[in-house]
Amino acid sequence: MTTPFVRPDVAALLEVANRPGAKRAVDVGLEAARGMLHASRHLFDAETGPLAVKRDVAGGPCPMRLYDAREDRAPGPCLVFYHGGGFVLGDLDTHEPLCAEIARLMDLPVVSVDYALAPEHPFPAGVEDAIAAARWIAGSPGELGLGVTGLILAGDSAGGNFTIVTALALRDAPAAVPVLAQWPMYPAGNPTKHYPSLDAFGEGYLLSRASMGWFDLCYRPDSKDWRYDPLAKDQAGLPPTLVVTAGLDPIRDQGRAYAAACAAAGVETVYLECAGTIHGFLNLRKALPSAQTDLERCVMHLKLLIAR
Repeated sequence: MTTPFVRPDVAALLEVANRPGAKRAVDVGLEAARGMLHASRHLFDAETGPLAVKRDVAGGPCPMRLYDAREDRAPGPCLVFYHGGGFVLGDLDTHEPLCAEIARLMDLPVVSVDYALAPEHPFPAGVEDAIAAARWIAGSPGELGLGVTGLILAGDSAGGNFTIVTALALRDAPAAVPVLAQWPMYPAGNPTKHYPSLDAFGEGYLLSRASMGWFDLCYRPDSKDWRYDPLAKDQAGLPPTLVVTAGLDPIRDQGRAYAAACAAAGVETVYLECAGTIHGFLNLRKALPSAQTDLERCVMHLKLLIAR
């Protein structure tokens, strides 16, 4: 078997993560796993950095947080962000640095959605929150304080799954404003199918096969429901789509398959595979300086899709 290319900064991080005795989410239990993700933000991710606006938003179907590089903004598009964490981990705080950087690079308001987590709230509670939040934001509610003329849906990993499902839901039953684009980042795009990348990268590349199995046990999805496996639906009619994957990710091939399905359905699709890096790299920009370049490249492509 050919040895995969691994970036130097990724190799250094994996050397630490794979030391004897290192714990994974599946090894430590629910609360400790959530605590590990919070700790990893401060150890491995960039700082939030300066913003004109960073405030929690009340009144919606679930908690949300608004990030904006501008204090005052004319009506325009808004990016809705769904965090990753296997449907079990993550919240507004764990993904704050990424949301803040997207707000700066895109020069758009970003609303991060704190959907209900499993196992306390198993499938479909979280994805129902995701869809309801997008509809609420599309209505420019007074609590949000924005004039929203269109939505850009984005999210990483499990949040990439919610991005796709929400785009499909709003295609079939439109919200008050259109979805202009979607940006699933290393998404769980076809979780009911076994792909070769799971065998190739399921151990030793940060996200493990065992942790993924534990996430699934907590989430308790219905494998026949398109809100879990969005490739069960035809993707035709979706907005312009940017799919980003990591070359060393056990769910890389789910993202590949999703991008291929979009292109086959006639959706304007850009597929970026970031070679030599791992699942979650956009939340590891302090430990992985190369991820900042990846993020800037993603934003460049997203801007072009929206402009067209």
